[in-house]
Amino acid sequence: MRIPLETAVRLGFYMAKNKLRPPARWQGDPTRVQGGNPFPIIADKPPSTRLSRKNVSHPYLRKRFPLVLMLEPLHACNLTCTGCGRIREYDDTITERIPLEKCLSAVDECGAPVVSICGGEPMMYPQIGALVKNIIARKRHVYLCTNGMFLIKRLHEFQPSKQLFFNVHLDGLKETHDLAVEREGVFDEAIDGIRAAKKAGFMVCTNTTVYRETDMKEIEALFEFLEPLGVDGHMLSPAYGYAAVGDREIFLTRQEVHEKFRNIDQIFRRFKLTSTPAYLKFLKGERELPCTAWGNPTYNIRGWKGPCYLITDAHWETFDDLMNQTPWEEYGYGNDSRCEHCLVHCGYEASAALGVNAQMGDSLRMLRWALS
Repeated sequence: MRIPLETAVRLGFYMAKNKLRPPARWQGDPTRVQGGNPFPIIADKPPSTRLSRKNVSHPYLRKRFPLVLMLEPLHACNLTCTGCGRIREYDDTITERIPLEKCLSAVDECGAPVVSICGGEPMMYPQIGALVKNIIARKRHVYLCTNGMFLIKRLHEFQPSKQLFFNVHLDGLKETHDLAVEREGVFDEAIDGIRAAKKAGFMVCTNTTVYRETDMKEIEALFEFLEPLGVDGHMLSPAYGYAAVGDREIFLTRQEVHEKFRNIDQIFRRFKLTSTPAYLKFLKGERELPCTAWGNPTYNIRGWKGPCYLITDAHWETFDDLMNQTPWEEYGYGNDSRCEHCLVHCGYEASAALGVNAQMGDSLRMLRWALS
């Protein structure tokens, strides 16, 4: 299976319950916020006519609830990856960490069934073992995103569990990956970490960012290289040039994403991609999806980051404030120029999973995906 049965069942029940009766406290009308738009950045907006009426009025867009919490206990990292904006955007808080108790309070406050622990490099968080243990005790599923360089050193702090994935970032084979992370030897250390984790009985997946210069044949070669290691799945996401990184030369336009992912089906059939079939069709340009960034909220040192993982217009003190005071209708493709070329999974995978703009055969494709 592409995801553990326990995870699939819990997610299924959680989504069904919240689709039928979404928590009322998260459905507030952002137009009622006192004082108008609370965001300091007012973006230039292209005409909204490219968004169909079906997108704007879909009932699930008025039933907001989180699916994946992006938890960033720190922003410090041992690498300076070209496409990462965290060490740049949060350079003034780079030495700060969220206390363990506050991290767990955010998990409880949000209630999302999946927690993606990211950063920065979360393996540099002193209490990372205790954090994961306590999240699992809350019956959440954890994806611990890491560059893999500290896996061997800190593996003893974790226990294998069907609720825990180590999600190791690899942007290509050795030469390409080391170039992307701006340091030689990182690929080899990450592979050694994957081997050690698999030998110890852990589940391991990989996360790959696809840039303008990425050769998709090399991505296939990377997955072939990882097959003997028993890696449990692969995530792919197109690179998006948001404000904190800015350099458009390495990032993809929306049309370039469609072209880059045009033949993704042959990779999907051969390897265990964790992206849903509907999201992959969106990447190929074969269907339209609206952004549902509220499905993947981010909590970091400054609070609840709004509106999404990549764009920062505000940090809210509470999760309810993020959900109710963010003018969600002002963001997304066709509404905000900063969203023009964004197709990343944290904005659109929730839309696919919820069945927004569902097509004939989606349910069968989803079932085959889950069981294959």
